[in-house]
Amino acid sequence: MSQITLLSPAKLNLFLHINFRRPDGYHELQTLFQLLDYGDLLTFNLTDSSDISITPEVKGVSLEDNLIYKAATKLREQAEADGKTFSKPGIEIFIGKKLPMGGGLGGGSSNAATTLIALNHLWKLNYSLDQLATTGLQLGADVPVFVHGNSAYAEGVGEHLTPVELPEIWYLVLHPGVHVSTANVFSHKQLTRDTPKSKIAPALEGDLRNIANYCDLMSNDCQSIVCQLYPEIRQAIDWLSQFSPAKLTGTGACIFASFSDKQRADNVLSQLPTNYQGFVAKGINKSPAFERL
Repeated sequence: MSQITLLSPAKLNLFLHINFRRPDGYHELQTLFQLLDYGDLLTFNLTDSSDISITPEVKGVSLEDNLIYKAATKLREQAEADGKTFSKPGIEIFIGKKLPMGGGLGGGSSNAATTLIALNHLWKLNYSLDQLATTGLQLGADVPVFVHGNSAYAEGVGEHLTPVELPEIWYLVLHPGVHVSTANVFSHKQLTRDTPKSKIAPALEGDLRNIANYCDLMSNDCQSIVCQLYPEIRQAIDWLSQFSPAKLTGTGACIFASFSDKQRADNVLSQLPTNYQGFVAKGINKSPAFERL
């Protein structure tokens, strides 16, 4: 096999608690990731050259700064250092982009993780998921959850993962048309950084309905700061909350609300104001990329 196409799924943070800032500048957190059956579509084609190309170019992002390119380069360098050989060392990557940049849906991290697992497969490197996750953590804190491909409860900076089974319900995800800087949010003086660590794991061992109710009660510590910095996001939350309680995912800009069935979510999507973009997706517990492989 020298070519494969994989879905690079989005994620939602059903809640996000920030416990403290570490001496190295990273933040300890607790969060619950749910994967979605919606995302970017990546096609990988091995070539005889040594080049790594990405089509189309991502506007405003140089090739060297693209997480997909970084993931492919780092994996190939690691494999070469480990003495692995390549029949086709080059790679052409085509992106069918659907996820907005700076949306809090993990698009870049998911793309990087999908690149790692796809090339591990195509290049027949036989690295374990734990090894790929360790490589991915160097690219971003959210990359390991996509490498493992499970909805998961996360601690640390996001690298300590516990797979969970979550209700596979429907979500309406809305983008209010602004770009949020994660760095600005995490460096903000008023950001809550002292939420006590919760003993969340026992709650996740209950039935799915209890888990859903538990998540509804939990907050996103970034939401108040993001709404302060970006009033458009507060307005979007107010609009969507008319139909179902809405919440920020990650550091935004996307927000989401859950619905009992697809028809209800589609109905709200049909009423979306013209200045918003949105989509309906189902929450899933296993990445479609793993089923494809």
